[in-house]
Amino acid sequence: MARVLIAGCGDVGCRLAHELLAQGDEVFAIRRNIENLPEGVQGIQGDLACSDCEEKMRLPDGIGHVFYLVSADKHNDIAYYRAYVAGQRNLLKLLDGQSVKRYVFSSSTSVFAQNEGEWVDEDSPVEGRNFASRTLLEGEELVRESGFPYTIVRFGGIYGPGRTHLIDLVRAGKATCMEGVYSNRIHVEDAARLLAHIRNLENPAELYVGVDSEPVELCEVYEWLAEQLALPLPEHREPSETARQQRGNKRICNARIRATGFEFKYPTWREGYSALLEEMEQAGLL
Repeated sequence: MARVLIAGCGDVGCRLAHELLAQGDEVFAIRRNIENLPEGVQGIQGDLACSDCEEKMRLPDGIGHVFYLVSADKHNDIAYYRAYVAGQRNLLKLLDGQSVKRYVFSSSTSVFAQNEGEWVDEDSPVEGRNFASRTLLEGEELVRESGFPYTIVRFGGIYGPGRTHLIDLVRAGKATCMEGVYSNRIHVEDAARLLAHIRNLENPAELYVGVDSEPVELCEVYEWLAEQLALPLPEHREPSETARQQRGNKRICNARIRATGFEFKYPTWREGYSALLEEMEQAGLL
């Protein structure tokens, strides 16, 4: 059993908490509203990005594992800075003096700038080409300089219950099918399971990518979803250079995390979206 702290206990964090509680860990969670945390999770209310959080917030002693899963609530530079830099810097200060065995930071594959369909892995170069990627890389650097043993996980597009953007676009007839553009994703359940798996590794690497085992052209996903929903296929169009830059276009290899023994519940997007569509139908959402 270990004492685990989850900072930013939203969808992924709550699923992670369930995994950790099931294996006997003692779980604490920081978030602004601690209502509706999973049963058994001990809430710590506060905003890590506030200027005086060190005076307002106290952490329990003996924290062995930390997961920083805070996400920006808006897509702008201020929100990203608060989430990935200011909040993380404050948490690291609050942890000063604790013997943290592993600090895990949830980053994003958007820091990879490749956009010609190249294969990418943890050793591929990164680039701060916009405010989002620059801020994420700054957050990663804070972790590297923290002095704690750390692992950074760069997640691809997370989907699952409550994260149905592509399905919603297809149903609304607004799916934009850009040919030759690859995407990389992971089911939210596997994202949480992957983090729990890292918690239990004796010597995890300092960097993993969190994506499933099949990069896929976005057109193929849209067409498959349209067929499953018996809806018209989306119209194909050639992507502009601006669109390529904004969306990214790369194929990400997850061999490093699989080599640790991690097995995906949803190894490709097909299994994941099949389960999601079935859940939506059972809930009367389709």
